[in-house]
Amino acid sequence: MMTARLVTDIIDPALLIAAVSAPDKGAVSVFLGTVREMNAGRAVARLKYSAYAEMAQAELHRILREAAQQFGVSSAVLEHRLGDLEIGDVSIGIAISHEHRAPAMEAVTYAIEEIKRRVPIWKEEEYADGSREWVDPTRLPAA
Repeated sequence: MMTARLVTDIIDPALLIAAVSAPDKGAVSVFLGTVREMNAGRAVARLKYSAYAEMAQAELHRILREAAQQFGVSSAVLEHRLGDLEIGDVSIGIAISHEHRAPAMEAVTYAIEEIKRRVPIWKEEEYADGSREWVDPTRLPAA
């Protein structure tokens, strides 16, 4: 089972884990991206995700298929939230299971890196001072 969804509701990590858990799986690797209160030295109040939904959905599925081929995983679920999010909200959840931990962990890392690089999902941050800025998902934050 390989499922990728764009959602507007809260992402429940327990449901992601349950979706990929099975008696033949010895490992479930999970990544949760959450809204943090600071970015690049600026206080974040909230943010908004938007997407070119059809293209984003297709690319998310393509990334999961690539992870399946590359790491031999057969169970993966990915949800990326769209709309308005508050500090602490889960913006993306990925759960991937495998018989062994290394392929599950490597597949999750591959998925999140490719999502950031390839999927047309955009983040607009609203800062504590009331200003807003679109954030390039491929840009690393300043150290």
